[in-house]
Amino acid sequence: MSSVLRLLVVDAYDADGRAAIKSAGATAAGQLYARVLRAIEPGAAIEVVEMMGARTQLPDRVAIAEFDGIVWTGSNLTIHKPTATVRPQIELAQSAYAAGVPQFGSCWAIHVAVVAAGGTCAANPNGREFGIVGVTATAEGAVHGLLRGRPKDFQSFSSHEDMVVSLPAGTTHLARNDFTEIQAIEVRSGRGVFWAVQYHPEYDLHEIASLAELRGEQLVEQGRYGSVQERQAFVRDCRALYQNPGDENAARRQNVSAELRDEMLRRLEIRNWLDMQVQAATIHR
Repeated sequence: MSSVLRLLVVDAYDADGRAAIKSAGATAAGQLYARVLRAIEPGAAIEVVEMMGARTQLPDRVAIAEFDGIVWTGSNLTIHKPTATVRPQIELAQSAYAAGVPQFGSCWAIHVAVVAAGGTCAANPNGREFGIVGVTATAEGAVHGLLRGRPKDFQSFSSHEDMVVSLPAGTTHLARNDFTEIQAIEVRSGRGVFWAVQYHPEYDLHEIASLAELRGEQLVEQGRYGSVQERQAFVRDCRALYQNPGDENAARRQNVSAELRDEMLRRLEIRNWLDMQVQAATIHR
């Protein structure tokens, strides 16, 4: 058995979504996750696959079993609209469940995890949850490996419009907030386990600032920011904190916790998954 971890990153955006991300100065979702994974596991062999609708060359069920773990990015897609770009992703998650390959991901990933196992999702009636959000562990989440090292209440970055409506059998609800009830889950289906969060532990202050510019008009229209000027101030302060995490004035204006400015603490869920799901699974193979 090789000691090198083989990880597959599924960039779940479609081509238009990736182009929009690039135009805003943000990092392509697959490349961002690959960068974070390399920082945590420098020796890992990481393959990134970009979704291209029905033309996407995804690993078949046999090849899936050769990976030690699968990581899912966010997406501009809508899981309850099963297009030619959405259906292959659901099928890939189902193949990974069947093969017993551990899965992890953020935002879109929680929707894939749920729908692939028989649950449902829908548009969030509250609109887009965005920016720096508070998250609270459930009683189950407080003792679960995904949130190991987290306090009961913590901050993360968020950007999504859809939400989980019904959980499939074999799911544990791990975290919540007032905007979106299902913020973190563990799904067990077939031989597989999927740890997924609605928020974005892979983001940093540069990425959320770039997305605030990309989604700017919508965010003001929906009241996430009271004005264009307020949204612009958020972008400026986030960029300042990205360059200088010790800028306490900018942190205070935007209510950015010290933990959210700490790279290691911000990525705890990813580290926990690699340690407790991926590494543990390779030991027992």
